[in-house]
Amino acid sequence: MDLRKLKTLIDLVSESNISELEITEAEGKVRIVKAGPASAQPMMMMAPAPAGVAMAAPAAVAASAPAEVVETGHVVKSPMVGTFYRASSPGAKPLAELGQAMKEGESICIIEAMKIMNEIEADNSGTVTKVLVENGQAVEFGQPLFILE
Repeated sequence: MDLRKLKTLIDLVSESNISELEITEAEGKVRIVKAGPASAQPMMMMAPAPAGVAMAAPAAVAASAPAEVVETGHVVKSPMVGTFYRASSPGAKPLAELGQAMKEGESICIIEAMKIMNEIEADNSGTVTKVLVENGQAVEFGQPLFILE
């Protein structure tokens, strides 16, 4: 997405009553979230490039992106954007705790998206060695949630 189009989108969000806008195109995904009544913060995520094609991220995005930490074991990733919950209801026992053995297909957490509670299943069997997300935290598509070994 070119910078002129991105600037136009930011201006539209800042001048409108909407608080968030997300657009996905072949070359990437843009999500603009209005931080306050008069400003918007752009956040741009690049889609994976096809094999053999080099894709350079914009300098502003590359400079602000944190370094990725390489984890050992199987990473359970979020299949959607939403709010992460470890338990099915407040005060209930978490679906997955550190050291707990999980079987493939077993409910590992819940992600709320558009007021719908979605049970997320483990896509691999293993023992939970790390919980990477805090309860009630917003998660993105593909964001690592758990490490299973």
